[in-house]
Amino acid sequence: MLRADSAYYSAKVAKAARTGGAQLSVTVRMNAAVKKAIAQIPDNAWEPIKYPNAIYDEDSGQWISEAHVAETDFTAFSSKTKCEQVPGRLVVRRVPEKNAKKLAAAGQDSLFETYRYHAFFTTIPKAVLSTKAADTTHRQHAVIEQVNAELKAGPLAHMPSGKFGANAAWLVAAAMAHNLIRTAATIIGGKLARARALSIRHKIITIPARIARRARRLILHLPVESKWAKHFDRLWATTLSPPEPSRST
Repeated sequence: MLRADSAYYSAKVAKAARTGGAQLSVTVRMNAAVKKAIAQIPDNAWEPIKYPNAIYDEDSGQWISEAHVAETDFTAFSSKTKCEQVPGRLVVRRVPEKNAKKLAAAGQDSLFETYRYHAFFTTIPKAVLSTKAADTTHRQHAVIEQVNAELKAGPLAHMPSGKFGANAAWLVAAAMAHNLIRTAATIIGGKLARARALSIRHKIITIPARIARRARRLILHLPVESKWAKHFDRLWATTLSPPEPSRST
């Protein structure tokens, strides 16, 4: 399956995917054909969907935990030649939108007065993925985009080097550091479990402390009443405490 955002919604990408035997799941641009298809979806076709973890809607700048989804038959690239047209499904997610200015800026002020609509095109049969399952599956393509953003805002900001070997070594180190940060965040849990790498580095990894030595042991003195002391202690205890003794049954 090829999952991508609207930048890859093109007949050439679709042809390459189909030639390679892949299904499509690509965000569509809100053009006239898509708006017309959405407008024809009956009111009773919309299903409520709840997200266990709220998703961030960049267009509205809000966290969304509930929405509605529906779908309709759709032929992508209908303005192209017959061989370039791709039949499939248009899966649409709508979220409440009360900001009239944002709707007008998005060109949705006349047709869509209550909701903001996000649509993607997929060739995956409904028997394989239902409407809700297709929506959930498509949104997962943003995970790798967030990983790329994390890396570009961190270690990959220092690339490229003029030497291929140096680039390869730095990329491996960057991947290892990213995995360690995400593991640390998962161990800490709570709000930091989903925090960005920059926040983890600032609050946990580069936490200011004083190192003391006593009885051949190193002691780390954290700032008094540090806001993140408990979180650091949880990570420290989990990673450095002796393993629990095995229990025989």
